[in-house]
Amino acid sequence: MMIRIGLTGGIASGKSTVASHLCELGARVIDYDRLAAQVVAPGGVGLHRIAQAFGPRALTEEGELDRAWIAEQVFGPRADPDARDRLDAIEHPLVYASAERTERELLRHERGSEHPLVIVHDVPLLAEVIDTIPFSFDHIVTVEAPTEVRVERMMRTRGMSRRQAEDRIRHQPNREERLRMADAVVDSNQSLERMFETVDRLYARWTGGPAGPTGFTRMARRG
Repeated sequence: MMIRIGLTGGIASGKSTVASHLCELGARVIDYDRLAAQVVAPGGVGLHRIAQAFGPRALTEEGELDRAWIAEQVFGPRADPDARDRLDAIEHPLVYASAERTERELLRHERGSEHPLVIVHDVPLLAEVIDTIPFSFDHIVTVEAPTEVRVERMMRTRGMSRRQAEDRIRHQPNREERLRMADAVVDSNQSLERMFETVDRLYARWTGGPAGPTGFTRMARRG
């Protein structure tokens, strides 16, 4: 039996930490940020299409995607109104196709297991694409933290300016959109141990297993 989970949360909400803990519990995680990076790797069709749509400045001298330049075109104060749509139209179909292939491979590998297979689709912008993503979910979890906490995390761990951090948040679905869609919320503005206890209870509920102690032994990065 497969249980498909949608995991989401705004940038710097702590979603990556939750995804990592779900892996430790036995879930298989499909990381859409990683898939997005793969589809725009040098030599790939995604990178070629982005260069066609945005021009040669979208690439570095080494032929890689210039992420800082693209971010400014899409999220910056002078971004074209349709820049985000043009980028999404290139990346999203490629990412979805890759996610479908990954899920099929996971199901093939786990065939015959006596235990439920939990597959987590880690989708940062799930609230934005919920009507177009080619998957239905048994449960949707959103990871939340106050906006100012997220801004401080981005400035501290990602080297962003306050303006850059606020631009990223402004261009993502807001908390209310995520909460309307989700059936579970993980608050990352608390201790990691308490946050992991929440995730443990969710995983036990999905799989019918015990919701015992987390076995928390190390600090994990919020992201």
